Order: sequence, then structure tokens, then C-alpha cells
Amino acid sequence: MRAAFATALISAAFLGVSAGPGLSLSIITPDSVSDVENLSVTAIVKNTGTETLKLLKDPRGVLSTAKTHTFNVANEKGSPEFTGLFVKYSPETAIKANNAANFAVLEPGQSFEITHSLAGVYNFTSTGPGQFKIDASDVFQYVDAAGKLATIKASSESKRFGISGNLVSTRQSQIASAVTAANNYVSGANTYLASVTSTASKPRYTTWFGTYNANRLSTVRSHFSLIGTDASSTTYDCSTCTMNAYAYVYANQPGRVYLCSAFWNAPLTGTDSKAGTIVHEQSHFTVNGGTDDYVYGQSGAKSLAISNPAQAIMNADNHEYFVENTPAQS
Repeated sequence: MRAAFATALISAAFLGVSAGPGLSLSIITPDSVSDVENLSVTAIVKNTGTETLKLLKDPRGVLSTAKTHTFNVANEKGSPEFTGLFVKYSPETAIKANNAANFAVLEPGQSFEITHSLAGVYNFTSTGPGQFKIDASDVFQYVDAAGKLATIKASSESKRFGISGNLVSTRQSQIASAVTAANNYVSGANTYLASVTSTASKPRYTTWFGTYNANRLSTVRSHFSLIGTDASSTTYDCSTCTMNAYAYVYANQPGRVYLCSAFWNAPLTGTDSKAGTIVHEQSHFTVNGGTDDYVYGQSGAKSLAISNPAQAIMNADNHEYFVENTPAQS
């Protein structure tokens, strides 16, 4: 038995595997990038041992696609600002759920490869361009043979990459422009609404909010007054939404807007724009009046203003199309 065991150890050594559990972590980076929007790194986790490993996909680690603080990035000036997600996670709960999606199961010699986009996760403006060192946590959790939570440390090495050129991601620039335009929209709306009276003919107002009524006008005025410049103090989450939509919010959680895929293809201003979307979502917050989504689209919003102005003044798209004012009305 001793001779057989010794032979097995020697064989494992020559094959580059560890007797028992073993892991290696490799990080592949581009030599350099000219725009952080294109900065992606690939992590490869390999089972170098002789046992099958059921690894947990901790959202803070390289096995998960969540845009969390997965990597440590730094140059001589320090670390870039982390702008990604913070997540509450329980490995015990994940094990108890026993959902296959929570794990990466690696047979001996098998690898798991995943690419992480760092765009929108780190803000490099404070560090400037140059050479950066990057590594990730080398401690992994797994389910052992007894079904218990265990940890294993992977062999790993840090990598280096260079950044030159645009240090602000394209998405950050687009959001900044949209916020400015949204604030201008709201400011213009407040000025316009102050001029609406029972005797003044205002087709722009009636198109989106229906015939004049003092109480309804007061409600619309209060919405835009409350929205004010809230867009400037809002956090824009670019990494959570996977829907084919523009954006979403939780009405009772003001100050956070979740941006979706359609937002990035929208024009800055005009119909269904980035700026208009921000106003739309700001109007949903309870503290700003708590609008609903009774109807979507310009034609639906126009019809609602005619058939049910009481709902039109509480419909988010009516607020959006009112500020976008396309085609322009007086």
C-alpha cells in the first residue's frame, strides 16, 4: 500500500496535479487598452487536484459575472474608484438551495473560464493612465465530500496591463450628458408650467396633460418642482438590468436608477431619449409624486390626455413626452 501510494504521488507530481484538492487561478489581460470601455480581463480557474470540486459562485469572486469588487487594481498613484455593486451573499444559503447555477463543478484537470468587463466597475480618472497591477482573491469556497462548506487557496499570480487615452468610460460620459440634459428639461418645464393659466392657450400642456384644470395643473407643477435637479444626485446602476427596456426604479428607493439596454441606443434628447428617460424614472419616485405606467408610447399618452386627464397627470410617459416636446409645441 505504501509503495502504491508513493507511486501515485510521484505520478501526480509529474502530471502537474496535486494529490487531493488543488486549484490554480490565471488572469489574462490585454497588454494595453486605449479606452476603459474596452477593458476586459479573463479569469481561468483550473482544478489541479485529484478530486472533483464543487465550487461556489460567490458574487464577489471570479466565478461570477456580477460586477462586484472582484479584482484589486492599482498603479503607483493608488487604486481606481470602485463604482460597481455591493452584494449580500450567504454561502450556507447557496448550499442549502442546491441550485446548479450556484456552483461550478470541476473534474480533475478541468477549467472554468469567464471574461469580466471592467467598464463601469472602476473609475480610472483619479489614477490616470499608465501601467496597472491586477489580481483577484485566490480563496475559493467549495462543498466537500460531507456536504460541508470548505475553503481552498488557489495558486495565482498578478498581471499587469496598460491604459492610455480615454479614462472615463463611454457610459459614464453618456450618463453625465443625459443628466445635464434632464436637468435642463425639468428647468424648462417649471418655467413653462408657471405660464399656464385658464385663459392662456397652451397646446403643449393640453397635448400631454389634457384640458385645463387648476387642481391637475397644480399636481403637474408639484411633480416637476419636486424632481428639480435630482438627476444630479442620483446613482445610475449600469450593471444590474438584463431586460430589453430603457430603465427601471423602485418607487420607494429614490436616488437610484437602473439603466437597461435600450437606454444606451437612445438619442440624448428628443422622443424616447436618455434625458427623457431620466425624467420619466424620477417622476416614479414616491417623493416626487409617484407616477405610474398606465400607458407607454406617444400615441397612448396623447390618447390618455384626452380620455382620462386624471391618469395622464400621473403617467410617467406623459411627463417624459411633455419635457421632450417633440415635435415642438408652444
